[in-house]
Amino acid sequence: MSATLPLSWLLILGGLIAFAPMSIDMYLPGLPAIAADFGVATSAAQFTLSSFFIGLALGQAIHGPLADRYGRKPPLYLGLTLYVIASVGCALTTDMVTLIALRFIQAIGGCAGIVIARAVVRDCCDPLTAARVFSLLMLIMGLAPILAPFIGGWILWFAGWRAIFAVLALFGLGCLFAVWRVLQETRPADTIASTGIGAALRVYGDLLIDRRFIGYVLSGGFAHAGMFAYITGSPHVFIEVYGVSAQNFGWLFGLNALGLIASSQVNRRLLLRYSTDTLLRRANRATVLLGLAMLLIAASGWGGLPGLLAPLFCYSVSLGFTAPNAMANALAQQGQRAGSASALIGALQFGVATLASMAVGLAGGGSALPMAAVIASCGLLAYIAHRAWVGKGMM
Repeated sequence: MSATLPLSWLLILGGLIAFAPMSIDMYLPGLPAIAADFGVATSAAQFTLSSFFIGLALGQAIHGPLADRYGRKPPLYLGLTLYVIASVGCALTTDMVTLIALRFIQAIGGCAGIVIARAVVRDCCDPLTAARVFSLLMLIMGLAPILAPFIGGWILWFAGWRAIFAVLALFGLGCLFAVWRVLQETRPADTIASTGIGAALRVYGDLLIDRRFIGYVLSGGFAHAGMFAYITGSPHVFIEVYGVSAQNFGWLFGLNALGLIASSQVNRRLLLRYSTDTLLRRANRATVLLGLAMLLIAASGWGGLPGLLAPLFCYSVSLGFTAPNAMANALAQQGQRAGSASALIGALQFGVATLASMAVGLAGGGSALPMAAVIASCGLLAYIAHRAWVGKGMM
């Protein structure tokens, strides 16, 4: 396995992993406008997020076995084409139910990039290098949550929310062209033997009873779900509760993404001195404390919006240590089943994120308390999952 990847590959893989934040964060400032356009409550419009998360979870379970059987590139061509078509449909739809359905299809297509980018890293890198590459990809991917809400807010102001989905379609086309021109096939030859639906189900079954694999996946997944609870609740909390404009919403959202980028690069440096488990253990402890602090601030109203932003920012920082280390550890021993393992990781993590998103949407309310309660719960569950499944000795 190579110890490094070409810069062109890193940029493409970063773009592929960024499909989720691009598709979510760019249209977040438009959620209230979408709700008003279709004559529904903002909480109802939030189900376009939940359907997207469900599509991400289910789609990854499909793309993983396809990537192991047919190679990394063919599922990318199929998925990115589907993403572009669904994005155009979102721009043209005339009712909320259709938009929710198209967001599901958009996620099914776009998540091919997430699954296969992770599998390519596992194909080409040893475990320690993979953790550092994932941290570097978070730097590239992290530009999406910084730029996307800001861009989305201005597109909304100039051209309306439908134009946001037109821009996403162009993003999909650009990635499709880059994959075709630059990315090469990386699937190991020995994956050819493990093909077919039955083989895929057996691989999933083996992975689901692997305690360490599940411990790492759920630990990263619950921490990840806390961020998605924030993503779901932030338009309502920032724009409607605290009166932040759609344009300024992008600045606040980007601030948290900047913290995630910075910490992921600090993680790369610290991996030269500490193990992935040590960094993951400490990050999990931090998510518990930060979640509880956020819950207390939201319940008391202390500090207003600045008081809420402080623990939110620190929670984002903790994810820069949780996500790459949990991912690298989960994939470290998967070898020829890296595609299926990557798919199951995504399915489980986005499945948990879907539940967190739906919990925030269903709770509704006129305060930040539902969002903070879900984030605090996710931080605690991330800690428990690592301690229970990976083992007390690792804590």
